[in-house]
Amino acid sequence: MEVKTRRVAGADGLELALYEWSTEGTPLLMLHGFSNDAHVWEELATALAPHYRTLALDLRGHGDSDRDPEGRYDHLSMVRDVEAVCEALGVKRLVLIGHSLGGRVAMRFAGQNPEMLAGLIIVDSGPELDLRGVTRIRTEAETREPVFATLREYEELLSINYPATRPETIQRLARHWTRRRPDGSYELKMDPAMGRRRGGGDGDAETYMRDESKALWEALRAVACPTLVVRGAASDVLSADAADRMVDEALEKGQLSTVARAGHSVMTDNPEGLRDAVCSFALG
Repeated sequence: MEVKTRRVAGADGLELALYEWSTEGTPLLMLHGFSNDAHVWEELATALAPHYRTLALDLRGHGDSDRDPEGRYDHLSMVRDVEAVCEALGVKRLVLIGHSLGGRVAMRFAGQNPEMLAGLIIVDSGPELDLRGVTRIRTEAETREPVFATLREYEELLSINYPATRPETIQRLARHWTRRRPDGSYELKMDPAMGRRRGGGDGDAETYMRDESKALWEALRAVACPTLVVRGAASDVLSADAADRMVDEALEKGQLSTVARAGHSVMTDNPEGLRDAVCSFALG
């Protein structure tokens, strides 16, 4: 299936890369996680394209979207990007899918714009995050070199970080997540500023996480549309308890789907499982 790429205006004068698999039906916009880009959704997008106007966005500082020279990579800045993209496309109502970082952006967007949501799908993300996964992701970001001598070198690193992902998917994502430098080496497209801790120290980071958790719980309580929470059965980021609380205590019309043989990166660990869960919800 041919994918069209275009650049659209985000917030703060930034231009963002947008991918479009189909042009008919209710708009469905997918938001990727930290250090990924829109290409992580390709398998799911192909399944949804016959039924929705299927779109995916490179978040600011990721993929082929602009980096923010002022380093505004908080959730609310990315929400403003999504709002700007919807305005540029003339989208008044949509289904929103977000994974990890993209899931938290989606929650915030839904809480601020509940009237725009025809449906919400949150993939392995929540108001409260398991510290095991947070520490793992932070360590990977802080120890990863931004430049690789060969593409194969980066593929080997991805294979370690995404052990359940198929080799052909690793190769495809490695091509999309890097760009070649004049000297023949490869650098990550993601802005290195994305990997820096928020706040000036551990105390500031803890305060930010606590305040953001409270805001995200409030956002979920404002969501009136049907909402699917997807959790990887082996996730170290979204605990089973937090997922249950999202569905049972916060969301008005929430349901939970747990995908077997998947950790946090559900769409690469078990793309068929994610496809089945989402399609059962979105096409049922």
